[in-house]
Amino acid sequence: MIDHSPVADYAAKASLVGGTAIVIGAGAGIGRQTVHALSQLGAHVICVDVDAERAEAVAAEVGGTPLVADACEREGMQEIVAAGARAERPLRTIVDIIGIAAFGNLDEHTDEMWARSERLNLRHAVYLIEYGGQALAELGGGTIVFVASISSLYATQHHGAYGAHKAALMSLVKTSSVELGPKGIRVNAVAPGVIWTDRMAAAIGDEQRDVFAANTPTGRLGEPSDIAGVNAFLATELSSHVNGQYVLVDGGVSVRFPYPVDLLV
Repeated sequence: MIDHSPVADYAAKASLVGGTAIVIGAGAGIGRQTVHALSQLGAHVICVDVDAERAEAVAAEVGGTPLVADACEREGMQEIVAAGARAERPLRTIVDIIGIAAFGNLDEHTDEMWARSERLNLRHAVYLIEYGGQALAELGGGTIVFVASISSLYATQHHGAYGAHKAALMSLVKTSSVELGPKGIRVNAVAPGVIWTDRMAAAIGDEQRDVFAANTPTGRLGEPSDIAGVNAFLATELSSHVNGQYVLVDGGVSVRFPYPVDLLV
């Protein structure tokens, strides 16, 4: 029997033409690449960063709108969402990149480290669900995408607070997807493995980069564009039935048998 069912317009599903997107943490790395990805798909992008120079620079690259705000403060997130709601083109997607690891064993974590980790890895997400969810619902729906971490799924040394708060973020994604789904809003996350950003380069150096790359089935570390591409997928109608999920982007590290091949020869 020949299939005569209608064929979807996949190019149209990938398009963000006519809409506005917000990228929070837009100034560098994954954030900057995500700005370019969404802009190339047709969105007008509001580029949010706490650093004015970075926000203005990336906005200038794509003809977007710079916005300096601290998303980790309630008032800052209110300002960010309000800017999207009053944009000339309707707000359709919000991508939240923010997150910083504090390295140290659990017995070295101070109250200050736990508090800073909660602020930088979770609190802004709670505010975004509250204010962004309301704004998108009033506009007829849309998408929210968070950048989580492989550390939210798998244990590793020195990532206690970071992993705990990213795991909480993943739980928040699931709950909010159930609550906001009936309002036409999909909520998803990307969980990167090791991504070679300037911050990562400063943290581990070239020698450790080679070690991590050798442990990756693809033979390389991820680049910010690898995460930006998945962010863009989750922001568009190409992922129209994906909700409450995470996409693990680690080059296959998490499924690799742990013993080096040369030990088995």
